[in-house]
Amino acid sequence: MAWNVQFQSGVWLPQIGWWLDAPARTKRSFISHAHSDHIARHEEILCTPETARFLHVRLPGRRAVTEVPFNRPHALEFGVTATLYPAGHILGSSQILLQSEEHGSLLYTGDFKLRQGLTAETCAAPHADTLIMETTFALPKYAFPAEASVTSQMVAFCRDAVAEGATPALLCYSLGKTQEVLRALAPAGLPVMLHPEAIRLTKIYEQLGVTFPPYREFNAREVAGHIVICPPHGRSVLNRILGVRLAAVTGWALDPGAIYRYRCHSAFPLSDHADYPGLLEFVARVQPKRVYTLHGFAREFAADLRARGIEAFALGYPNQLDLALA
Repeated sequence: MAWNVQFQSGVWLPQIGWWLDAPARTKRSFISHAHSDHIARHEEILCTPETARFLHVRLPGRRAVTEVPFNRPHALEFGVTATLYPAGHILGSSQILLQSEEHGSLLYTGDFKLRQGLTAETCAAPHADTLIMETTFALPKYAFPAEASVTSQMVAFCRDAVAEGATPALLCYSLGKTQEVLRALAPAGLPVMLHPEAIRLTKIYEQLGVTFPPYREFNAREVAGHIVICPPHGRSVLNRILGVRLAAVTGWALDPGAIYRYRCHSAFPLSDHADYPGLLEFVARVQPKRVYTLHGFAREFAADLRARGIEAFALGYPNQLDLALA
């Protein structure tokens, strides 16, 4: 009997009674990482120890949390074994491989990135019969340039702004992207200020063994000559200073008009997600018999896989309308 994969605003596996990154409160859910769109106040949670640390800060409260380190099999009910593997998305982000004699193997990626980052574990690609994969950037136009090149452009943007008496501000999510950019800027030796929310999460990274160049908390009165790293939703603090030069750091920077969408002066395509070539490479490594695509361009990528001879379906869509007639 194959895995029964259902989509009900989230991924539900009725054969074992577990959700995968359920967006609303459930009885039991695996949480791949602690970004806000992947967490909720579930009664029982399965995650890595690192994700549990971030979860405690971002979603305080009492709950039953089972912390499972990478590569250590954990027994669930119904003869199923769960093993967590690095996803390469942010520190502690994980994929879950479920193995059962009755159902075979199922790999759920959560958000992932094959490219090696500076502050996250190297993404794994274990073999699985069934693959449920994130497809945020699943169009051929999303092929990210080399990260060293993007970092070089970011440093040049910041140096130019400071030289002209402006304050460069990089808009980055406070968990994951901020820490990646902070490490990437290290060789430039430029002084950095972090938004208070980013400070709190960066301190947890340090407690978990990640090192960073010097930084300090944002202070509008002493900001001259500094780079400011700030989450997009916290950009109102930048209204306290004059001469701000804004840049968004996001994979969507490849879209035409990104600077207008993000209301900024520049945009840099640095992402913690897999790009289109990375998605194809991941499928080739896992070698699944069946693929379910999720988020972003799920329908388009499922169609691409079918054209390559791989059985694939987009979760949450009426796939029968996409299947070519024999």
